[in-house]
Amino acid sequence: MLTAAGLRHATTTRYCLRTPAGSAPFSVEARTAISGVEGDAGRVAFAGQVHGAGVVHAAGGGRLGEADVIVTTTAGQPLAVVTADCLPIVLYDPARPALALAHVGWRGTVKGATRAAVEALIALGADPSRILAAIGPSIGPCCYEVDRVVIDPLVAAFGPVDRWAVPHSDGKWMLDLWAANEAQLAASGVARANVHNARLCTSCRTHLFHSYRRGSRGRLVTLAQMPSAY
Repeated sequence: MLTAAGLRHATTTRYCLRTPAGSAPFSVEARTAISGVEGDAGRVAFAGQVHGAGVVHAAGGGRLGEADVIVTTTAGQPLAVVTADCLPIVLYDPARPALALAHVGWRGTVKGATRAAVEALIALGADPSRILAAIGPSIGPCCYEVDRVVIDPLVAAFGPVDRWAVPHSDGKWMLDLWAANEAQLAASGVARANVHNARLCTSCRTHLFHSYRRGSRGRLVTLAQMPSAY
């Protein structure tokens, strides 16, 4: 969907050269992920991810500070986030044009990182009815078992979460972070028809992806690049 709108985006697999935890996400993985990224990998903008809802604006490459949402309106600007079960979410308004890339785990979901990404694009002149969204490889409801440490903050933030969390065993639930963030997109005005979820579970597919819950120390990199001309 986003590719058809002229946006280059991709997520690496474990077959790319390994990115250990804490390493620069634009080192080797960024060169591998999108062959169409123009220029060198030093142009990729990234942030120090803190499992929050902070937003930084990118007009050039390198580390931009601590945040989990990066936005840009700069032509040709590539953005990157690193994940290992958390959701990488790409948001793009092709008419503005404006791009956001978010790293969203359960803490980011509680803090409204997805909503913050949409609001940041709106502040840049995007229209939520035009925004296209893609949710990349991440842990799915098939594998994401959580306890009250996760459920209680979700309930405090959103009220009953029965639509996202299915009781699994005593004090345990299977949590659907995909659905929780799709709900945030819908509440922010993004049409459900404009949301593409790859539904690729990192925990199920350890032959393809790194998964923190399955003991992998590697990281996936999701990149998205603004078109060079518009």
